[in-house]
Amino acid sequence: TVLSEKPTTFTITVTSEAGENDETVQTTLKFTYREKYPDETPLYEIVSQENLNDNDVMDIIKLLEQQAEENLGMVMIFTLVSAVQEKLNEIVDQIKTRREEEKKQKEREAEEEEKQRFHGTPVTIENFLNWKAKFDAELLEIKRKKMKEEEQAGKNKLSGKQLFEMDHNLDTSDIQFLEE
Repeated sequence: TVLSEKPTTFTITVTSEAGENDETVQTTLKFTYREKYPDETPLYEIVSQENLNDNDVMDIIKLLEQQAEENLGMVMIFTLVSAVQEKLNEIVDQIKTRREEEKKQKEREAEEEEKQRFHGTPVTIENFLNWKAKFDAELLEIKRKKMKEEEQAGKNKLSGKQLFEMDHNLDTSDIQFLEE
């Protein structure tokens, strides 16, 4: 877009190729020719950017500076825009690489967590003996409870002899059953 004729000022919007998920980075460059252009570098600035961080913007400015110095004496706008285009494509690739690295890092962390979850206490003689003492104490307590329950249940139950001694009707009931 041409902004003015004297001095010649225009903007060019440069967009990267689409990366993963159709992500792009974009910047709008503003160029102003100086009187002695191309023997003198044009004035340039980044008017706007999209999906770029400050470090990327600084890298693009340094790239423009370097390319302008290398191309003094030649028409250079196409070269500058092409260099920025390549840089934007590199940035998209770096974003993709960063995301892949983050994904791999998360997978590694999840795997480490999983390993930690299944990694128990190493067994040594001391901790085994401590566990064994606790386990034996628990078993002993369970046996004591069972014995108490059996004793309490046993107090209420009468033996067969005691039943016959208490209830004489039981004496005759078996005999009648046998006779029938």
